[in-house]
Amino acid sequence: MNSFGSSGIRGVALQELAPADTLDIAQAAGGVFRERNGRVAVGRDSRETGEMMVNAAASGLASVGCHIDCLGVVPTPSLQAYCERRGVPGVMITASHNPPQFNGIKLIGDDGVELTRETLDRVEAYLAEEPELTTWDRTGDVRTVESANQDYQTQLLDAVDRERIADADLTVALDPGHGAGSLTSPKLFGELGCTVKTINAQPDGRFPGRDPEPVADNLTDLGQLVRATDADLGIAHDGDADRAIFFDETGSFVEGDAALAALTAAQIESGETVVSAVNASQRLVDVTSEQDASLELTPIGSTYLITAIRQLQTDGESVSIAGEGNGGIIYPGYRIARDGAYTAARLCELVAETPLSELVESYDGYANVRHNISYDDDSEREAMIAAIEDTAENAGADVDTTDGYRLDYGDAWVLARPSGTEPVVRVYAEARTQKRANTLADEMVDAIES
Repeated sequence: MNSFGSSGIRGVALQELAPADTLDIAQAAGGVFRERNGRVAVGRDSRETGEMMVNAAASGLASVGCHIDCLGVVPTPSLQAYCERRGVPGVMITASHNPPQFNGIKLIGDDGVELTRETLDRVEAYLAEEPELTTWDRTGDVRTVESANQDYQTQLLDAVDRERIADADLTVALDPGHGAGSLTSPKLFGELGCTVKTINAQPDGRFPGRDPEPVADNLTDLGQLVRATDADLGIAHDGDADRAIFFDETGSFVEGDAALAALTAAQIESGETVVSAVNASQRLVDVTSEQDASLELTPIGSTYLITAIRQLQTDGESVSIAGEGNGGIIYPGYRIARDGAYTAARLCELVAETPLSELVESYDGYANVRHNISYDDDSEREAMIAAIEDTAENAGADVDTTDGYRLDYGDAWVLARPSGTEPVVRVYAEARTQKRANTLADEMVDAIES
């Protein structure tokens, strides 16, 4: 079983993450949660093993005296909205963008925000000890809550410019990827006044239409739907709908980094700080510089972004947007949480005035490459890291070790780091030409695989 990574715990269900593991984690989380609140919300995405894992989590929480609100199949942002609204912590059973055989656990605070690294360390400490079980007459009760998704949609609709979007009479092509967003996003964009065309919009934990990760290779059908319906934009979610990836009105895939840059340019003001991860595109660097704003880089993963946002706010800094190029964007004024539907609605506000292709045109001219290299055990992982370090030392580039090794060549960069959620080493590269990006990525991959 994996410990908490950059975005919770994930693993192949019944192999790397068994119901017994989920029960243990829920008991440990309950040990922290019961200090402030005796009730915990539990939700899941559409995966086949979700209900089994929810039952294990509920048993673990009840055994340490926590009462449970079972929300059913909900996007992670829906559970977070419920936690914030009710003032209760939460357990989300989801493997986000991972393949169908995976499942995982995210822990949410009573403010609707993922737990900070410090609080996760406290859960880890409880996990290392024998659980403090309650007595038979003090076990927690379980109640079913059916209104979470509707309440989430209502709250989200009130947080965006509905009139501006409705007046534009947009047609939206939507691909929730058979995930939890299938239950919310089609209705939400309809209520925003959009004509909604859908694909893969039925919850199905086997994900028959496409892999849950919203990357270009998995979304060819959405591009075709945009073109066939003459849609103004295409929107794709991952399994728990906390991310959004886009296609423009021509049916062309929009790089996540370009969408983040466009949304950032429309949001930030001079003197503010933008938070992103160490794989941030030069596009974002350029936007923050042009707006006389600062860019704070963190390790990759929502946990690190959230921790940085909170610290910056405590220090008196203004952070109006944060995020990564994978479609996970945070608007702290709305909630310090990634929300794919809210991000897409904010983009609709912009598309109501300007076609998406024009919005991102300024952020073209960059080529990106990403590779995943699997490993089988810790010794192989350590050998790969040693190869990355050796490559970095001899590269003749500026090296950033915030998370893995980022080699900056001035005109291009390459980053290699172990994933926080999967047994893979990820390699990213960006350059002004595809050839240059491919060369940098291939050289790093060759060094790791050798």
